[in-house]
Amino acid sequence: MNLVLDIVSPWMPHLMLAPIALPMLTAALMLLLREERQRLKLTLNMLSTLLGLVVAIALLLWAHQPGTASAMGVYLASNWQAPFGIVLALDRLSAMMLVLSSTVALASIVFAAARWHRAGVHYHPLFQFQLMGLSGAFLTADLFNLFVFFEIMLAASYGLLLHGSGRQRVQSGLHYIAINLAASSLFLIGVSMLYGITGTLNMADLARSIALVADADRGLLHAAAAILATAFLIKAAVWPLNFWLVPAYGAATAPVGALFALMTKVGIYTILRLWTLLFGSEAGASALFGSAWLIGGGMVTMAFGAIGMLGSSRLTHMAGFAAILSSGTLLAATGFGQNLLTASLLYYLPSSTLAVAALFLVADLVERWRSEDARHAAPDDDDDDAPFLAPDLKTYVGLRLDVSDEVLIGRAIPAAAALLGLGFMVCTLVIAGLPPLSGFVGKLAMLTALLNPLGLGSSAGHQPGAQGWMLFGLLIATGLLALIALTRAGIRTFWAESGRGTPQLRVAEGLPIAVLLCACAVLAAQADPVIRYTQATANALHAPATYIDAVMSAAPKPGPVTPAPEDAQ
Repeated sequence: MNLVLDIVSPWMPHLMLAPIALPMLTAALMLLLREERQRLKLTLNMLSTLLGLVVAIALLLWAHQPGTASAMGVYLASNWQAPFGIVLALDRLSAMMLVLSSTVALASIVFAAARWHRAGVHYHPLFQFQLMGLSGAFLTADLFNLFVFFEIMLAASYGLLLHGSGRQRVQSGLHYIAINLAASSLFLIGVSMLYGITGTLNMADLARSIALVADADRGLLHAAAAILATAFLIKAAVWPLNFWLVPAYGAATAPVGALFALMTKVGIYTILRLWTLLFGSEAGASALFGSAWLIGGGMVTMAFGAIGMLGSSRLTHMAGFAAILSSGTLLAATGFGQNLLTASLLYYLPSSTLAVAALFLVADLVERWRSEDARHAAPDDDDDDAPFLAPDLKTYVGLRLDVSDEVLIGRAIPAAAALLGLGFMVCTLVIAGLPPLSGFVGKLAMLTALLNPLGLGSSAGHQPGAQGWMLFGLLIATGLLALIALTRAGIRTFWAESGRGTPQLRVAEGLPIAVLLCACAVLAAQADPVIRYTQATANALHAPATYIDAVMSAAPKPGPVTPAPEDAQ
């Protein structure tokens, strides 16, 4: 730990720019390469993503320095003091989200290496631009640049969703683009109104200004915040604004679906960041504004996601509804504004994201296995299959990626059906919140926080209230519904059918699934230090003075001193 800090500290705060600059430069380089250079692009994509993960882990260790309540990194990109210049801010929450996004991205690109990256053009630059947008959204400290990074992320996601072509992807992609353009318009309207009221878009400066807004403008402030929150809630897939998610994520190729599991968490992150910063206990008359809407919308979204899982027959649709269920759980818990509950939801956030991403990958392999015999018996004339491209950009005819003379990423793994079944079972345990994995630990922590908001032994006589009991019941009920839905799908897939061939599972497909699910196991095995980390994160979120002071007091670096003529002589 000390060795890592000794290496990282001299590079701070400039190292904070790496998660944004690295994918941007990698994407720019790949755009200069001809599309026939697929292997080179794949190699660059993997190396860049792996290096981004290493940088993210280094930033997380720096942000969680022992003996400090909150280690804040502030980078003045234009060397102008806040609130006038571009500011990047790093704390425990943004560092955790960087590690999570880099982990899922690395698993996604390794899985895509087996076949999906050749299903269209410009996959690798779009992938890196997506990472650039995600990293920028987690690091930026002002609303204008948050909008910029959101648009970079969304523009890349449009291309990734359409990767592989096909009628279903195009249809779902058009719906996805339309709803996100509407959300972006609401984002701009809300930001414009906030700027007109407060005169600033810097998050820390906004936090200082909220309590000082005149009473006559308080209603307009709340209207601006509500419009802005609606844009974020669309991205977080809250009901009834989530009709686009399941068709879009289900139509996307498997590695893209896994990467998109992060997209809803960007909305959750933004709401958690801005709500605790702008409408915390120090916001005066606006303190905890919108909490009832977050709790109510989150709980309805939880019920919608669980019922959707129960009514789905396709695994990719179940994975989409599982992402909605996860988002609803996080939103409802956020709305309570309780320190211990926030720490619990921050533990649950990476666990559920990793499991949903793994389920998208498992679903692709299972559906390919189930449909293989049917395709041989009745050839499908539909045009929804992805056209895999040869190095000369011509479509392969009758391509099979599981023949024995494939390279390592194309060889089948023995006992593939058992490995697929094990992966599916672990996804089920985490999503349903069953022991002994991290989903259970996260839900148990949230249930405990609801019953003991002041901590064990310090909450005597405290009642959760109607909303608390409703969330308590929903956490248990939605877990039960998810268990029923996934168990039924597992029985239908792995037990009910006989006489089927052996699935072809390649190393590049099995490895990322194993890594994602092992990460869930590590979260469970290391639950104590992880929860201490999330508790420290929650403490900083609910006491934002450290964030505000660090951003607003960051001083520009002095420029080089030009010697006077007489000094030069």
